[in-house]
Amino acid sequence: MGDVQERNKQTVGRFWDALYSHDWEAVGGFFAAGANYADVGTGESGGGAHGPAQIVARLRLGLEPVERHTHEPGLVVAEGSVVVTEHLEVWSFRTGEVVRHPFTSVMELDDDGLITRWWDYSNLSNLLDNAPKWWLEHIAAGWRSALDG
Repeated sequence: MGDVQERNKQTVGRFWDALYSHDWEAVGGFFAAGANYADVGTGESGGGAHGPAQIVARLRLGLEPVERHTHEPGLVVAEGSVVVTEHLEVWSFRTGEVVRHPFTSVMELDDDGLITRWWDYSNLSNLLDNAPKWWLEHIAAGWRSALDG
């Protein structure tokens, strides 16, 4: 594997470590100014969050209320500027619900090793159907205020 691919795999690995420790400042530092993050299953590819601040705000909205959020990485493949990670998140809510959410993430990195595109591919209904109602209401309220702001 080339030096760039290995560097990109290591960068993405460090990104996952920061994300699952909810180190929001570190998370933001992994993204290029014009980066795009989207949950493709929602139909927002090309939409979603743009730039480090929006990406971090979106992640915080969903993840800060989660009592425990862990990561079980699987296959990681790098080719050119792209790193693909197959993984599982386990979301544990304060009200006792636990959701095991498998998905695949596709990330593109620029020449400086910053993430320019992060698209997640998952069965989003798995999370939405099993998460507690209070969390879904929190997400909906956060999106409304983000759209109104």
